Amino acid sequence: MEELDLKELLQMFWEKKIQIILVVAISAVIGIIYTSTCVKPKYVAKTSLLLATNSSSVNAGSTSITTTDVTLNSKLVSTYSKLVKSDKVIRNVISNLSLNMDEDVLKNSVSVTATEDTEFIEISVKNEDPVLATKIANEMSKVFIENVKEFYKVENVHVVDAAEVPQSPYNVNHLKDIIIFAFIGIVISVMYVLISNMLDTTIKSEDDIEKIFKQTVLATMPLYENNDNKKRRRNNK
Repeated sequence: MEELDLKELLQMFWEKKIQIILVVAISAVIGIIYTSTCVKPKYVAKTSLLLATNSSSVNAGSTSITTTDVTLNSKLVSTYSKLVKSDKVIRNVISNLSLNMDEDVLKNSVSVTATEDTEFIEISVKNEDPVLATKIANEMSKVFIENVKEFYKVENVHVVDAAEVPQSPYNVNHLKDIIIFAFIGIVISVMYVLISNMLDTTIKSEDDIEKIFKQTVLATMPLYENNDNKKRRRNNK
């Protein structure tokens, strides 16, 4: 394949513009079909918990929070985050909500995030049913708080934001998917044009001869048709 300058390259793509547009359009349609039929929407419900200072750790006659209290709570955040996904909490949630769900499945659908340098814990639950995801998230926070009371004999975990039913899935973005598929179509069409040009070895102009053979064209011979051929073409019409 001979080297192409920018002008020739643009001309080559312009000549194939119909094919390029068709490929991109077909790819975009495939993207629409894919996001509409193949991707199962999943929802995420979140609840936020705060590890507050225990009343027993507050100095008598004072409502101030000491540095020791904050340091202790920061350490407990890490421990509490592990407790949220413990087998005991998972089993209690399944039992309380009468879920037809395996423990490992529920555990894998739950994620716990402890915000760094804070006393906040966020529980997120993913599920194809937004209402069920919300119920599980709120029940997990409830069971978790009960377990903290049981194990630590304290009431220092409070719900800041209860989970609300999510209105839109987190894993479906029609516009994004269509753009991705359209981009794939552009890549495919560009490759098609480049490969077809590379495989095309026909000589189309005087410039091609000069480039291939490194010779100057002195003269050209126009295509000649005799009268008989012209008559046959007229009769065929």
